[in-house]
Amino acid sequence: MKKFLLLLMACVVMHSAMFAQYAEGIRLLNYEKNKSARETFQKLVDASPQDPQAIYWLGQAILATDGGEPSKEQIASAKALYQKALGSIGSDPWLITGMGHIELLERGDINSAKQKFEQAITASTETKGKSKGKANPAILNAIGRANAKVGSGLGDNLYAIDKLNQAGQLDLTNPDIYINKAINYLKMGGENGGEAVKAYQEAVARDPKSALAYYKIGKVYQSQNNKELFEQNFDNAITADPTCPLPYFAYYLNYANKDVNKAKEYLDKYVAYADRDPKTDYFVAEYLFRAGKNDESLAKIQELEKSAGLTEIPRLSILSAYNYDRKGDSVQAKANLEKFFANAPADKIEPTDYELAVKVLTKFPGSEVQAATYLEKAIATDTSRINKLNYMQQGADMYAKAKNPAEQLNWMKRMVELKGTTTEGDYYRISAAALSAKDYPQTMDWAKKYMAAYPDKPQPFTFYRKAAIASDPDTTSGKGVEQLQYIDSIYNLNKDKYKKELFLNKYYTILYYINKQNALKKSPDFKVKSDGTKTEVVDQFLGICQKSLEVTDKMIELYPDVADDNNKFAQSVKGEIQKNIDYYSKPPVKKTGAPAAPPKG
Repeated sequence: MKKFLLLLMACVVMHSAMFAQYAEGIRLLNYEKNKSARETFQKLVDASPQDPQAIYWLGQAILATDGGEPSKEQIASAKALYQKALGSIGSDPWLITGMGHIELLERGDINSAKQKFEQAITASTETKGKSKGKANPAILNAIGRANAKVGSGLGDNLYAIDKLNQAGQLDLTNPDIYINKAINYLKMGGENGGEAVKAYQEAVARDPKSALAYYKIGKVYQSQNNKELFEQNFDNAITADPTCPLPYFAYYLNYANKDVNKAKEYLDKYVAYADRDPKTDYFVAEYLFRAGKNDESLAKIQELEKSAGLTEIPRLSILSAYNYDRKGDSVQAKANLEKFFANAPADKIEPTDYELAVKVLTKFPGSEVQAATYLEKAIATDTSRINKLNYMQQGADMYAKAKNPAEQLNWMKRMVELKGTTTEGDYYRISAAALSAKDYPQTMDWAKKYMAAYPDKPQPFTFYRKAAIASDPDTTSGKGVEQLQYIDSIYNLNKDKYKKELFLNKYYTILYYINKQNALKKSPDFKVKSDGTKTEVVDQFLGICQKSLEVTDKMIELYPDVADDNNKFAQSVKGEIQKNIDYYSKPPVKKTGAPAAPPKG
């Protein structure tokens, strides 16, 4: 009996020790101390190679990242681990759940993954005792975790939340159930932030020492720019567990561009509690850059390139580019930018990286297309409407600097389309760019919209008039005259106010008609016989002259004062035109029978 009790006590102690190791490994995973978590779970698997729960958590540690999605190599490694265990242990619910997680990561059939999850639930459901018919809440939580840990759109978050609700009713103490529930809410969109915070608060209610829950609440409020609440919750996380590195790192990033000394304090604490690996040292190199210690930062980067390489830390190249740009070495900055964009995963590229690319590349004439390619990638991958607009503005500014108004116009139009509204500044800049690009139809089209939106502003009329006149550079097609009639119809609504503008448009029209008259006179078919018979070209000429008189009459109407220079000009032109009409309508005949000499002009 005594031996039995001793054996029983030994089993209890071993079970308690193993449970403590599971808890410690999960805590390390939650704190993103992934290297330590892998080591912890590897020891558990080494001690119990047939323990499916230990194998499951080792796979989770293999898949763990510092915020992005796991690499193909990580997924393949975890998958091989689970498949090998399934072959030796059989269809254990922990392993089936792990394979469902893998299927989601591989972007497989989501229904097939859910079938695996349901299979795991069935396999873990108690068949006897007081828990008969109830699923294992740890398996339900693992299913919720799988959907929380994959990228947005890869899992079924509502399904996961339902399973986590069931888990929460069966297990009344585990805070991670509600942390996973909150993450699933956030995966469904920012509008679910309130529900996420409620779930995180439930996790805190279950475990007031849950630094992860406080930290996660802080991140929600930080995304809302609520300084008071995110700082309060980050501080609560530090109080709950001063060894949790996550809030220190969040504070470091918060102060990195504001107060480098304060940022350094938090970075030191982060480094003290995070796993010591090359990725941690990267942030030291980043801090040195932010502190203006560019040579020290570059030296640290070179150390990391030798010890870890760009595959493990892809942002080393872009950090080098930032340093070289600040040092004024555009050639090295460009080389490192190109290296970074050629090799970095999409989730490692930040919006400011594209800004740097545009800044650096525009220093090299002819690199605008390459810079535009980076901006297009940014627009395609960034979900923030504000960021997309910023990228488009960068594109417009870049092509303005390159004196390429046609491309500048394209980027500006895209901005207006995305915004859904058009300000006066938008109308002005787009009209100006279209005019500079010599795209006169677009200039007039945007100027019309500008007039309609801001009828009291003179700028749209100026753009329209310039484009109308430029559309007929040698004043022979008549396009300019036709287009000017449009703005004259608006000017005529208030002739007193727009008298000068109307006169100038009439002046342009008169010049067009005079050129037309002169061109017709030079035609070999321009003939008038002594008996007054005229060719068709002469009739056209007289028709143009008649239209010209109508224009001069309107000019005189605008400036009726005979002492005014404008009136004198119009009267003079009218007189010359009238001479031509009088002569070619019925030219006088010389005594010899030939027509008299025509009037000059």
